[in-house]
Amino acid sequence: MVIDVKQRVERAKELFNSGYNCCQSVVLAYADIIGLEPTLAATVSAPFGGGMGRLREVCGAVSGMTMVAGFLSPSPTADNPAAKKANYALVQQFAESFRAQNGAIVCRTLLGLDHAKDEPTPSPRTAEYYKKRPCAVLVGDAARIVGEYLETISKSKNI
Repeated sequence: MVIDVKQRVERAKELFNSGYNCCQSVVLAYADIIGLEPTLAATVSAPFGGGMGRLREVCGAVSGMTMVAGFLSPSPTADNPAAKKANYALVQQFAESFRAQNGAIVCRTLLGLDHAKDEPTPSPRTAEYYKKRPCAVLVGDAARIVGEYLETISKSKNI
């Protein structure tokens, strides 16, 4: 499998800039790879925007990587500790890469907010919104981390 990481990064940014939240943008950029129909991908990832429903906790882009990790390293049963360990290891790898690039994985920290949560009403997506938010860059970073991982496993399996 050949992954065009740059194209996936740009796709994730385009999705964000068209109104999808951070988590949706990352998941939708890889929906075809993980076998999710786009509407389902957007639906299950929607609550994780704004650091989980604008609670400003774990960044939506990180949540998107985490959701993708669930498909790349599945742990679908309760009786497989090795699969669970592999899944958690991939989530930690993704999160540490993101933290190394951005200094944090928490939405409010990344946005420089001084409060724990926002009202549930999403901010209007205006030119000013996009200018002052680093979210498109963060979404791109998350998409790049996933893509580079996929490149690595493809090369190791000679796919």
